[in-house]
Amino acid sequence: MTASRRVLLPGVALLLLAALAAGLLLGPARVAPATLPAWLADRLGWAPLPPSLLGEAAILEAIRLPRALMAAIIGGGLGAAGAVMQGLFRNPLADPGLIGVSAGAALAAVAAIVLGGGLAGLGLWLVPLAAFAGGLAATLLGLALSRDGAGLDAATLLLAGIAINALCAAGTGLLVFLADERQVRDITFWTLGSLAGVRLAQLPVALLLIAAPALALLALARPLNSFLLGDAEAFFLGERVPQVRLAAVLLSAIAVSAGVALTGLVAFVGLVVPHLLRLAGARDHRLLLPGSALLGAALLLLADLGARSLAAPAELPLGVVTALIGAPFFLWLLRQGRSA
Repeated sequence: MTASRRVLLPGVALLLLAALAAGLLLGPARVAPATLPAWLADRLGWAPLPPSLLGEAAILEAIRLPRALMAAIIGGGLGAAGAVMQGLFRNPLADPGLIGVSAGAALAAVAAIVLGGGLAGLGLWLVPLAAFAGGLAATLLGLALSRDGAGLDAATLLLAGIAINALCAAGTGLLVFLADERQVRDITFWTLGSLAGVRLAQLPVALLLIAAPALALLALARPLNSFLLGDAEAFFLGERVPQVRLAAVLLSAIAVSAGVALTGLVAFVGLVVPHLLRLAGARDHRLLLPGSALLGAALLLLADLGARSLAAPAELPLGVVTALIGAPFFLWLLRQGRSA
C-alpha cells in the first residue's frame, strides 16, 4: 500500500470530524466553539455549564446534535451501499437506487400520505415506516424476479430494477394526481429530502437499521475484490457468489430504505462518494468501503450545513443540495469516461 493510500482513511476520518464540528457549531444561529467542550464537560459531570452558555448549549443539544448525528449515520450508510453496489455489479455508475429501493420507498411514503388517514394512530412514524417497508418490498420483488437455478443473476436484477423503478414512478405519479393541495405539499417536502424533522428518539432506529447494516457491508470487502475478476473467477477463488450477492443487496437495501424513510430522497451520495475515493487511489475494497462510509457521512453533514445556511432563515431541501453537488460531478465523470 502506497504512502498516499495509508493516509487516505485517517485523512477522511479527520474530514468527518471537521464536518461534524462544523455541523454542530455553524448555521443561522452561531454556537461559540467554547460551548461544545463546556457542554461535553457538563454532560460527563466534570464541570458545570456556565450560565452564559445555557442558550447555545440548548441549541446544540436539542437541534444540532441529533441532526448532525443523523446526517453522519445516513451519509455513511449511503456511501457504503453505493460502493458495494458498484463493486457488486462491476459498474461505476451503479448506485443503491438502481435496484428500485428509493423508488419503492417513495411510492409507499406517498401512499401513506395520500391514503393513510386510517393509520393516523402511528403519528409521525407513519410515513417512515411505510417508506422503509416499501423500499424493502421493491428489493425483495427484484430479488424474486432475478433468481434462477444457479442463484441470483446480476443482469436480470438490473433489468428488474429498471422495471420496478418505472412501475413505482407511475404509481407515485398517480397518487400525486389523486392528492389534495395539502398532501401535494407534504409529498413535495418529503421527496426533496430534509433533516429538519429529526428527533433524538430516531437515533437508536438509525443505528440499528443503517449503521449496523453498513458495518456488516464492510465484511464484504474481500469477496468484492474477487468479484472484480468476474463471477467464475470469484467462485474459483473460494467465494460463495450467490450468497455474497444476496447479502450485499439485502444489507444495502435495509440501510438505504431506512435512510430514505428518515429523511426523504437524498440523491447522488452513493454514486459520487466511491468515485471521489477512487480518484484518490482507493481501488481495494478493504480501503474503499470504510472510506466511502466516512466520506459519505462527511459529505451529508456538509450538505446539510449548506441546506441550513445558504438561504437562511429559510432552509433548502437536502436533496437539492446533494443533487447540485452530485449532478455536475456525474456529468464530468461521463465526459472523462468518454474521453478515455
